[in-house]
Amino acid sequence: MRVVLLLLALAATATAFRTLTFAPRKQSLLHVEKLEGNPEYKKVFVAGGTKGVGLSVVQQLSAAGTDCVCVARDESAVKMLNDLPHVTAVQGDAFDYKSIEDSMWGCDAVVTTLGGQTEDGRRVDYEGNNNVIESAGILGVTRLVLVTSVGCGDSADAAPPAVFEALKDVLQDKEKAERVLQRYYTNMNWTIVRPGGLKSEPATGKAVLTEDRMAIGSVHREDVAKLVIEALKSAKTKKKVLAAVDMTLGGDREVEEFVL
Repeated sequence: MRVVLLLLALAATATAFRTLTFAPRKQSLLHVEKLEGNPEYKKVFVAGGTKGVGLSVVQQLSAAGTDCVCVARDESAVKMLNDLPHVTAVQGDAFDYKSIEDSMWGCDAVVTTLGGQTEDGRRVDYEGNNNVIESAGILGVTRLVLVTSVGCGDSADAAPPAVFEALKDVLQDKEKAERVLQRYYTNMNWTIVRPGGLKSEPATGKAVLTEDRMAIGSVHREDVAKLVIEALKSAKTKKKVLAAVDMTLGGDREVEEFVL
């Protein structure tokens, strides 16, 4: 009788083990579904968030309830950003790699709009962006949107010759940052957004993203910021280089919109 009971117990155990081993894992299925959809990021590091497109990105993310982290050299800029809801700003410098890495800790996505130069002529377009890209790589922040300019890389012919010549040094530095991202961070989910001529006027809501390398024209900074955020959250923009233009502000060619 004991032998029979033991055999029955072993059979029941084996059956339970098979059920446990081969039962569908709901958690894995949910994970796959999440990967296939558009991601939502909880904390975004924004480099260049003190002015222009970067500030508009911070303001729009803040208004949507997304936590943002920014670095600013000036105390007044730090205070201005910290007055926004969901924004944490710390004093630091894009030229200082360590301050960027330390500030980025805990973020799950990055937007960098860095550009311009210091009073002594030091340009942040390559060096600062390189620090941001390298920090993201070291920390494992795989989602990054780099904002550069029409005229960089394979869009050089889109810029009128006189404009390209005047901005040549700036465009070369921005292009160097693009190349670093494209060549050395192959495991990163990056997107490059190249705005046309930037204007500081209210959004028109008519700006678009396009893969057209000859796209050229003006675009308002608020519109670019909105497109950058939409690109950040879209699964379709992985390793895409996109121009941002507003054809309602003038332009000599029609472009095909990249639909997010």
